[in-house]
Amino acid sequence: MLYPTAQSWRDAPQKRVLFFAMSGLGKTHVSNILRGAGNWFHYSVDYRIGTRYMGEHITDNAKREAMKVPFLRDLLMSDSIYIGSNISFENLAPVSSYLGKPGEHAKGGLPFAEYQRRQDQFRSAEIAALQDTHHFIERAQAIYGYDHFICDTGGSICEWVDPEDPDDPLLSALAQDCLMVWIEGSEAHTEELIARFDKAPKPMSYQPEFLLRTWHEYLSKNNMKEDEVNPDDFIRWTYAQALAHRQPRYAAMARNFGITVQAGDMARVHDAASFTDVIADALAARPA
Repeated sequence: MLYPTAQSWRDAPQKRVLFFAMSGLGKTHVSNILRGAGNWFHYSVDYRIGTRYMGEHITDNAKREAMKVPFLRDLLMSDSIYIGSNISFENLAPVSSYLGKPGEHAKGGLPFAEYQRRQDQFRSAEIAALQDTHHFIERAQAIYGYDHFICDTGGSICEWVDPEDPDDPLLSALAQDCLMVWIEGSEAHTEELIARFDKAPKPMSYQPEFLLRTWHEYLSKNNMKEDEVNPDDFIRWTYAQALAHRQPRYAAMARNFGITVQAGDMARVHDAASFTDVIADALAARPA
């Protein structure tokens, strides 16, 4: 690892960390605290996906919808209006909206084949954005003079890697540049995430094999055809399974490439110094 001991971490003149966990366990919250400290560069993988790799897909989709409205169509055709997405670190809704949900069109669903196509676009975009981490580490220091770096990843990072393979190309490259930190939630956190998702289900990205299996299971269980599926019901049903699917993958990533920090411990972070302490404690507790 980049910092094999607690003392090497404390003494490091350049601290570089990558967070991975399910959405809602504090990755972005702590990243914002560090960015606010003034000497940490915050690299948001989801923001990079939405601006660099999927921005055109998102904008083109919005234009397709606008072209269905005669008034907007005339304005677009005459270059009288501009359509773009207002993505920020705090507002990544355009990416989620583009990913969409499969199911009945009248309820906002996409045909499953189109949903799969967008999922594949996101997969390529996320891998590319993760591969850009090294570039942004160098950029942060060369242009802005930041010595410390935090990479804030999306929850689906575990879907595109083999965490049991020590030579996995993506994980091994990331581990060379950053200390990989899994923010592990408790059972109470899991229940809270499920309850929160149930109230406001949002699109997610899934490993293709997992998505295909759960889709066919849902259709069979409910004796439904593709265009009869309630999109929100399907992704609610899938979410709890996704948590169970991802948990062992996160654990393997932490075991083989990094460390684990409990979400409760990470919640104690209120500044850069307390963050240093939490990471040092996790390194000291890591099995040899």
